[in-house]
Formats: sequence, C-alpha cells, structure tokens
Amino acid sequence: MPERLHPKLRPLLADDWARVDPELPALLEMLFARSAGEDWHKAGTFKDHLLGVCRTLTLWDQPREVRLLGLFHSVYSNEYVDLKLFDGGGNRAELTAALGAEAERLIHTFCVMPRTLFTQRLLAEDDLPEEGMVLERPGAPDVILSSRDVAVFAIATIADIAEQWHSWQDEVFSGFPFQKQRPLRENWAASLWPGPLKPTTSALSMLSRLGRVLSDLPEEWGLPTPPVFTRCTAVLEPEDEMAAATLYWQAVTRGLPMAGLGATHRALSACIRHNPYVAEPRLMLAQLALTAGDWAMAEDHARAGLDLLQDWGIAWDKRIAWSGWVAWARILLQSAEARRWPESLAGLNGLGLVE
Repeated sequence: MPERLHPKLRPLLADDWARVDPELPALLEMLFARSAGEDWHKAGTFKDHLLGVCRTLTLWDQPREVRLLGLFHSVYSNEYVDLKLFDGGGNRAELTAALGAEAERLIHTFCVMPRTLFTQRLLAEDDLPEEGMVLERPGAPDVILSSRDVAVFAIATIADIAEQWHSWQDEVFSGFPFQKQRPLRENWAASLWPGPLKPTTSALSMLSRLGRVLSDLPEEWGLPTPPVFTRCTAVLEPEDEMAAATLYWQAVTRGLPMAGLGATHRALSACIRHNPYVAEPRLMLAQLALTAGDWAMAEDHARAGLDLLQDWGIAWDKRIAWSGWVAWARILLQSAEARRWPESLAGLNGLGLVE
C-alpha cells in the first residue's frame, strides 16, 4: 500500500514555498526582513513558530485568510508576547495591501483581543455560539466576534498552542487558561528554559475541549474541521494525557526494565490507549516491531504515526523537529514494507534515504 501523503507535505518538507502557495515567497521575504528569525519563541524562534502554525493550517486545508492568519498571527504583538514586527496601532496599510483586508482584519483582531478570556469562554461552550462572542477589555472597547470569527480563532488557537507547547510551558503557564501569577525567584527551577523538553501533560486535553465546537461547521464558511481528535469529536481526558506522557517518557528515557522488549512494548501500548491522538508512541512501537521482525505490526504503527504527523503538522515530542519525525516515520514504513531492518547498531546509524 503506498504512502498516504497530503499533497502539500513534500513541498513543505522541501521549503518549496511557491508550490505550497505561489504568493508565499514574497510574503515570507517581507516577514523575514523584520528579523522574525532572530526573535526567541518557546520552542525555537518566532520564524519557526510562524512557519509551524502556517504549516499546520495548510495541512488542515484552511482557506487563504486563515493560513495567513497563522503566518502573521502575533506580528502586532498580543497579551502574551512582545513581538511587534508591524505597527498595529498606527498604519496597518502595509499588511492590508500585502495580505488583503480580511486576512489583515483577522490578524489584527487576534492580536488585540483578550485571548485568555476567549479561551476561557470557549472552554465553557459545547457548541459554537450562534450569536458569536463579546470579549470585554478593561479601558478599551469590547471585541465583538461573529460566529465564524469564533471558529477561525478556535482553529488558529489550537494550531498555535500545539506548535509551541511542551513541559516548560506546562510549568510557567500552569493551569492555563486559568493560570495565576507566580513569583519567578521562588519558582526558579520551573523557569529554566527549555527544561527537559518533555511532551506536554496538560495542553492537548485542553485543546480537545476547544475543538468540540468545530465538529460540525457550516459548509458555506469554507472552514474544514481540523483532522485532530477524530475531527474534533473526541475529548482527551486530563488524566489520560498525563498517563500517556508519563508512560512515553519512561520508555524514551529507558526508565523501564531493559532485559527485553516486553516492558517498553507494554508501556507504549498503554500510552496509545490513553492518548491515541499523537504519533510518536506509535513510531516507537513500529521500531520495536521491526526489531522483533513483526513486519505487519511495524507497518500498521508506522502508517498510523505518519498519518498523525500529517494531521498535526507539528511534533508532540519537540526534542526532534516535525520534519525529522516525518522522515523517520517514512523510513520505518518503507522498512516494514520491504521486510528489512538493520541487525547491528551501526546499521541504524546508516539509515537515512527516504525512497
């Protein structure tokens, strides 16, 4: 069975922006001229983050204005970050001319609206609010969102948080979106960036609850439901997210008995039962299956892992970039189909070519 590759996957891996979108090269030149590649962001640089969010929205087949929202979503700064690459309080004509009025409106609104309040309100909803949403801002006019705006910003919020969140933000933003201020000096250990780069133990369950309102969007809006969490129909419980991340981390840090494959295999299988919505545990199981010569199991897990990486467009385990995980998933899948796997450790070091 051939790989099931999204039509934009290979251009994204090749940084072939013109094949992703003919307009992208000029827009990226404008964006990167503002030093986005020099600015720090949670899991890398601001440039990395903007490209990652745009990549996810591209793999989610979102319309142009939503993809551009992802690519420019914090360039006017927002309540979380000081990243003003463009002047949102003065002349907004430059972005409007380059992106179009609707894309710029979404970007500006996403930057000036109280996003924590938006996330809190959305978590309280089981369905998309038909009347839209009014977000109050102390000392400033309310932000009034249409129902479609709410859907767009929910999609963008899921992509934005998933791209950047790992264990460091679990610590510094503990309890998000109901976080409380904690003094840094007393919490110095939590503040040390980047921390151990463990997968988040809290963000995905929250994102799954945000996604509930997106499961049945009006067709005329042209907003495909994101493919994650079984097309936003499933909710990941917090205790399951915690259990899955803990089991995975025990496996990858060799915190389990190493006398045979059994303990690690059981831990990863349990991890997937707790959280079936991420790729990396499946890819580890695929490698174990290849080692054991169980080609069918290896193929099943590798294919499922590759599909999930395309669903997300980001890595859950951020120690390795998404592109690296995709390449590894494809090597695992091709090895399973060819029924071959190195018999020596040095042979693993020699892997690399994706056929």
